[in-house]
Amino acid sequence: MRNLYRKLLSNRKGLVDISLEVCSLASGSSGNSIYIASAKKKLLIDAGLSGKKISNRLAQINIEGSQLDAILITHEHQDHIKGAGVLSRRFDLPIYATEKTWAVAEQKLGKITAENRCVMNKAGLEIGDIGIDCFSLPHDAEDPVGYALHSQGRKVAIATDIGCMTQELLGNLAEAELVILEANHDLEMLKTGPYPWSLKRRIMSEQGHLCNDEAGATAVELVKNSVQRILLAHLSKDNNVPELAYLTIKNMLVDAGIDLDVDLKLDFIYRNQVSELFQVV
Repeated sequence: MRNLYRKLLSNRKGLVDISLEVCSLASGSSGNSIYIASAKKKLLIDAGLSGKKISNRLAQINIEGSQLDAILITHEHQDHIKGAGVLSRRFDLPIYATEKTWAVAEQKLGKITAENRCVMNKAGLEIGDIGIDCFSLPHDAEDPVGYALHSQGRKVAIATDIGCMTQELLGNLAEAELVILEANHDLEMLKTGPYPWSLKRRIMSEQGHLCNDEAGATAVELVKNSVQRILLAHLSKDNNVPELAYLTIKNMLVDAGIDLDVDLKLDFIYRNQVSELFQVV
């Protein structure tokens, strides 16, 4: 299996040749935003916090909003687009979303210049040295998508807000050096928790969110398909605990004969704080 941290041998200073950098600024129902950068371009996947909060969290990793090149939207729910319009106007940023998502999100985003209203084609596109594929997700939005980003032969894939896992979706995540994968809820916590039944039913549906057990089964399949690192994301504040999600999925991986010291690095990202800056090289 390829080494996630392949060093650039020709560099006399011993620096690492980084293809992509990934940092979660927030992940959960109160807001989602992921920073991804290549050698030449800096992107946000979703902007579900206020523009001010996103700018402040970018500053924690020494990035200014003016350095961003674009925002990619997964779907129109407020926890994914809240600050996108503000950031676009403040920093003259293009926003990419599918045509169907634009149709339902445009009013929420506010006035966006024609030049910055960019339609995402599911055939994919390139922004500088980043190739971007988008693929459909089963979720209760108009046209929800996940993203796979490629640079210098390396791949990062993002799939949250998933009602169920499909073979097509697994195929889009396969062979990524790093996958951001939803582990939204513990099923028993959700069933016995305080949410009204209508909301519980929505979350558990095939258009809702992925539970820990489903995320664990997905993780096993992803390791079989050469994925090297998984970040568990979009954990529920009321129906999950980070340590529980991690332990549930870790146990499923171990039961499948996967060595977490050799075959896979498993981490989780928090709802309301900036993650470490993960480097894919």
